[in-house]
Amino acid sequence: MAITKDQLISDLAEATDLQKSDVRALLAQLSDIVADALENDGEISLPGIGKLKVNERPARTGRNPSTGKAIRIAAKKAIKLVPAKALTDTLNQA
Repeated sequence: MAITKDQLISDLAEATDLQKSDVRALLAQLSDIVADALENDGEISLPGIGKLKVNERPARTGRNPSTGKAIRIAAKKAIKLVPAKALTDTLNQA
């Protein structure tokens, strides 16, 4: 089950003894910082979590699944998460 934004805010507020409104503002600021870093530098490292990188996807030809007709898919930028080794090791402990 995925954790919701409200659950994340509650968990962080409880763990740090901050008000939920402060945690909500902190997450909003983190989002702005990450977006700015990805736009300008193309990557940002989040210690213990991983590295977010901008991945350029070229234009390509695809298929409309309902009609089977070929369609053109435009080039775009996508964000890729490369998980930190520590996170991967934690998930794979036996």
